Amino acid sequence: MKKVFKLQNLDCANCAAKMERGILKIDGVSAASVSFMSQKLTVEAEEESFERVMDEVVKVCRRIEPDCKIIR
Repeated sequence: MKKVFKLQNLDCANCAAKMERGILKIDGVSAASVSFMSQKLTVEAEEESFERVMDEVVKVCRRIEPDCKIIR
């Protein structure tokens, strides 16, 4: 399952790259992309574990960029 989410308050491209690397390390994530320019997050994971994966994605993003919000 592949979903695209809007990001709010992503401040820099370096943070976007760190977030992407962190998300790719999450168990169950098959692909991920964080675009600073379009302020979008794309996550691909198995459908049955997608909610668990997204909970981990939120934690990773909050640790790197505390003000960034993922619009679900």
